[in-house]
Amino acid sequence: MWKFLQLLLLSAVLFPGCAKAGSLHWHTLAPMPVAVQEIYPAVHNGKIYVAGGLSDALPETEQQMTDAVQLYDPAMDRWAMAPALPEPRHHAYLVSVANQLFLFGGFVIADGGRWSASSDVLLLDETAQQWRKVAKLPKPLTETVAVVLNGKVHLASGRSPAGAENAQWRDQADVNLHWLFDPQSLSVTDAAPLPQAFNSATGVVLDGQFYVVGGRQVGGANLALLLRFDAATNSWQQLSAMPQAQGGLAAAVLGGDLLVFGGEYFDNDGGVYSQVWRYQVAKDRWQQTGTMPLPRHGLGAVNLNNRVYVLGGASVVGLKATSAVLDVVTQPN
Repeated sequence: MWKFLQLLLLSAVLFPGCAKAGSLHWHTLAPMPVAVQEIYPAVHNGKIYVAGGLSDALPETEQQMTDAVQLYDPAMDRWAMAPALPEPRHHAYLVSVANQLFLFGGFVIADGGRWSASSDVLLLDETAQQWRKVAKLPKPLTETVAVVLNGKVHLASGRSPAGAENAQWRDQADVNLHWLFDPQSLSVTDAAPLPQAFNSATGVVLDGQFYVVGGRQVGGANLALLLRFDAATNSWQQLSAMPQAQGGLAAAVLGGDLLVFGGEYFDNDGGVYSQVWRYQVAKDRWQQTGTMPLPRHGLGAVNLNNRVYVLGGASVVGLKATSAVLDVVTQPN
């Protein structure tokens, strides 16, 4: 017993940011009608929306993309179909702000490929039950992070065309831009850029501040970054790095902490991360809090009624094994 306690103490000293916390409770709910990955869902009027996405279950004749907008009602544990997008789209960011549902950028089929980055800002017209293009971003943007802070939509990091070509994955380059979108004027202004350029990160608002987590770089590796934006000073601060570098991940807030789910890696034949990480703001500390029942990348996570819903993604690296799974995550009593 004494040797066991010594090992525990030694582990805490050597790896203070990686201690294990109590596991979360996972429960599987009704699956999505269309299995999709590379999604950024949003909670709007008490329901969860998922717009577009990629799937190996979709026909290659349709470029394995969808224009479907799926709508989940947690009170009924039931999915329905909302008005479809004007065209198939993936890596497009849904955001609910000022009682309106917007969609930003993403990839569309254009210029001879399915990786043509878009600058579109779409708005769901709930009266007419259709999506309208209401604005344009300063330039095309995909694989970004978006949150609502002080009534504005913050868009930070991502990828945008490196030159004139805009059709293939290789045409896109990492960006460190940080924009503010005003839902009233439909205008975009600049905010403090990120310290470096990257894509496929995730983010949340916690205690009135914007956090960006993880990500990866084109031609590079996954990142373990944790950055916090202070709107009062228009500046970014680097905090304790994640215990593990992860890209293609999702995050949500639960119980005052930041939870991070999934992601993928491409070295050593590639794979998907199973660990769930919890970040405690007051301690600037990371802990592992169990594992995902079905590890996935390119997934979404949202908080609704003090529960985290984790949905979609793929259980194998790349465009394979796309999942329709919807899990709800709660904290133990």
